[in-house]
Amino acid sequence: MAIQKQFVLRYREEGHLRFEIPVQFCDAAIAKTLANKLLSIDGVYRVRVYRGQKKLSIRYQETICDFKNLAKLLFQIIADLETEATQIALLEGIGKKTSKRQIKEKLKQSKVSLWFSRKYDDTKETLQAAKILTKAGLKGQKKFFNDPEKAIIDFLNDVLVLFLIRLHWDRITKEWIPKPLTYRYEWMAIFYMIFLLMRSRKPK
Repeated sequence: MAIQKQFVLRYREEGHLRFEIPVQFCDAAIAKTLANKLLSIDGVYRVRVYRGQKKLSIRYQETICDFKNLAKLLFQIIADLETEATQIALLEGIGKKTSKRQIKEKLKQSKVSLWFSRKYDDTKETLQAAKILTKAGLKGQKKFFNDPEKAIIDFLNDVLVLFLIRLHWDRITKEWIPKPLTYRYEWMAIFYMIFLLMRSRKPK
């Protein structure tokens, strides 16, 4: 009788009953089955389940089916549907867990997560580039001992060029290359920077 106790009679007048029903019976399939079974009772001519409000409205003819008999039949129908309604509740519980998982996935794809992901990628790529530059510097140890000042300046110039390219890479590929005339001054700055870099590499 546990599920029947959750059907609370909220309104009663001659030929009209209104119950507050549990959420399990607000499922579309369960609500439709409940309404059809109640309509099959002699004397019941209108049944409506307000799923959003969790209400059940029954209109009937008391001369054919009085309140006590209707209540007994209603409780019998509820008992028959109890197992199916319990399964619906369990499925809803699983659905809630799934929705929590989906929320976590959405958070992972949020702007903040994407920003951190991009920053992580940028740092990773910068460290890899620094390793390459360090290896190149180790290979040129003779140059360092011969002219340490020039070797340090060359290394710092490489780091600066790498940083500038990495900083503007998205704009270079998406804006500057497709519209070279629009961004002609930016291209002039790039060519001049490359010229200075090549000029600094020339032996004295």
